[in-house]
Amino acid sequence: QVQLVESGGGSVQAGGSLRLSCAASARPFSNNGMGWFRQAPGKEREFVASIFWTIGSTYYTDSVKGRFTISRDNAKNTMYLQMNNLKPEDTAIYYCAAGVFVGTKLQSNLWGQGTEVTVSS
Repeated sequence: QVQLVESGGGSVQAGGSLRLSCAASARPFSNNGMGWFRQAPGKEREFVASIFWTIGSTYYTDSVKGRFTISRDNAKNTMYLQMNNLKPEDTAIYYCAAGVFVGTKLQSNLWGQGTEVTVSS
């Protein structure tokens, strides 16, 4: 069973940066994509960004475009989320996911345990 382990969360002030990592214990070959989702207190989980594992195409939710960058290192089976110019509304638990793209939407079937990001004003 492939496992996804997130790291890199923490507390920062608004305008700061964090880099999240998601290490897969093995390449989830049944899937062709990975992504980041987040869940803020009292809210539903929402999509943040995704990436095609092979060709590297990326997708972002509008609220993070220009601030967040998703990337992957195929050799390390690791995905990253570079988050710059963080805002208090980015505060959430961030989850790594693996899945299959249906069009441009990632259908996730494997999840990490989450890493907490807190942004103070």
